[in-house]
Amino acid sequence: MITQATIDKIFSTIRVEEIVGEYVQLKRAGANLKGLSPFRDEKTASFVVSPSKQIWKDFSTGKGGNAISFLMEVEGYTYPEALRHAAKKYGIEIEEDKRELTEEEKKSQTDKELLYKIHDVANDYFQHVIWETEEGVNIGLSYFKERELSEATIRKFHLGFSPEQKNAFTQFALDKGYSKEILEKSGLSIFPENATNGIDRFRERVIFPILNYSGRVVGFGARILKSNVKTAKYLNSPETEIYHKSNILYGLSQSKQAIAKENLCLLVEGYMDVVSLHQAGIEHTVASSGTALTTEQIKLIKRLTENVTILFDGDTAGIKASFRSIDLLLQQGMNIRVLLFPDGHDPDSFSKLHPKEFVENFIKTEAKDFIDFKAEVLLKEAQNDPIKKAEAIRDIVKSVAFVSNPLKQEVYLQEVSAKFGLSQQSLFNELGLQNQVVQQQPKAQGNLQAQPKLEIVSDSLPSVNPLLILEEKLVELMLKYGDNIVTRKDAENKEYKVSVIEEILQHFSEDNYEIQNPLNKKIITEIQLGIEQNSLRTGDFFATLMDEELSTKAADVLIDDYHISDWSKHNIPHFPNEYEVMPKIVTDVMIRHKREYILQLIEDLKTQLTTAEQKEEIYMKIINLTHLKNKIDQNMYRII
Repeated sequence: MITQATIDKIFSTIRVEEIVGEYVQLKRAGANLKGLSPFRDEKTASFVVSPSKQIWKDFSTGKGGNAISFLMEVEGYTYPEALRHAAKKYGIEIEEDKRELTEEEKKSQTDKELLYKIHDVANDYFQHVIWETEEGVNIGLSYFKERELSEATIRKFHLGFSPEQKNAFTQFALDKGYSKEILEKSGLSIFPENATNGIDRFRERVIFPILNYSGRVVGFGARILKSNVKTAKYLNSPETEIYHKSNILYGLSQSKQAIAKENLCLLVEGYMDVVSLHQAGIEHTVASSGTALTTEQIKLIKRLTENVTILFDGDTAGIKASFRSIDLLLQQGMNIRVLLFPDGHDPDSFSKLHPKEFVENFIKTEAKDFIDFKAEVLLKEAQNDPIKKAEAIRDIVKSVAFVSNPLKQEVYLQEVSAKFGLSQQSLFNELGLQNQVVQQQPKAQGNLQAQPKLEIVSDSLPSVNPLLILEEKLVELMLKYGDNIVTRKDAENKEYKVSVIEEILQHFSEDNYEIQNPLNKKIITEIQLGIEQNSLRTGDFFATLMDEELSTKAADVLIDDYHISDWSKHNIPHFPNEYEVMPKIVTDVMIRHKREYILQLIEDLKTQLTTAEQKEEIYMKIINLTHLKNKIDQNMYRII
């Protein structure tokens, strides 16, 4: 268990804009920062971060909270996992509570947590082998050095080696107390049927740890070094609860800051391509790890940039892979360029042959937009065959059909028109046909689907309870301005000062008012506990609580999806903001809330008349409440 002192230190050190900034490309918007939601596809930024309040709010999903709750949402971490991740990022030493865990706490250590732990153990083991054992140094380390990798690069990517002994790691993990079941679930060990002992999946291979977005080891890729063995050259971890190949890009954890800085992602094919380009100083590079590029992987890149340059080998397989990737990237609104290296070269070999500046300049000058790239490749195949040439043009227009933005589509077609000397009208006609084809494609075909059609939404509005709306506003005022002091006058016209929280709590306590919304009741209970401890608990307090409902509510209240314009530059008189007129707003909302409460009491009494025996007493209550309501109406300048 992490001590409370460590938790307090973590919360006082971390910055929500830095945590979120590793997942979302944030841009300044007044006092806040905005970006695209990491939880939902959207074209208009609705994700807001408040550096001053240290909270975030996703208006597309309604989620919100603090830096730790963001990590829990985006990574699926438990509370302790999110704390440990933040502590590691900021170099905070974790102090553990020495007390014995309860049975309930022991049960809470789920398989998912154990999977993360066993991968950490395996990662440490493979690195120990490559650096500290004779076999590891002579075989594994020698291989990487032959591939011209420096020790710094090997350590940066945690590269390792699994020894020849068939159960070396399995026995190591069993001896450390890990069960056969968790070793099987992780894919690190295989237990054949009727066999007494397990065997290592990755034995006698160099190891490439696969990290998720936040830097946790979730799987491994392993390359065999012997050429005379009939088995796959590369072997990857199987799908597990923490490792889904379609959601992972190799090298992204090490590359995300460089991608955001360069506003460009270089997409390559293999592990060594990524490692070698990083060693060359070109760090904005990731790989799809030998799998076909997926929509989920593109969304990871889109958090950081919309610009992608695909770097592929110049072989036929690489070209066909790039075609499919182009369509997927276009569908996700990415800006694409493509580069095929000269024959016999890939990013790994090319980066070792030339200095950094040469490689960077080569990528910059030789990469083509997708139209030029497809035209060059397809027309080379078509040569002078007019039918094949027409098919090549249709293939290019098919890619344009995957672009969701109509303006971009028109620009691309103008480019095709100019390149091939064709009329724009004929290309638009072809585009219409291709759009129909795209819309008819089943979902299973590589996630390439047409954009969803608009649905007609009923214009009927749900009925609202005015009393509940006003209660919500009063709670909002407590969270936003609760510790502000306002000046009031008593019955004798004498001035006194009171906090907004205390004034609204006093209002709620009058007439035995019962809080309508359970969440509001929870908030008010916390606020009352704070007063007992001489503390005014406002929105900042609730934003740091690890209660999803409360932290989301605080984010709802404290972050506005807009900022006030500077009207003075247009010679327009100053408009007061809510804070400037806050004392009047508090008074007005309390009066309106009381009026609605009186109306509810009157309606409740009216329903009692049908069954009550002493109706005269009820009538008198209704009359008195009506007089009180009329008096409030007069004070509010209502004409009834």
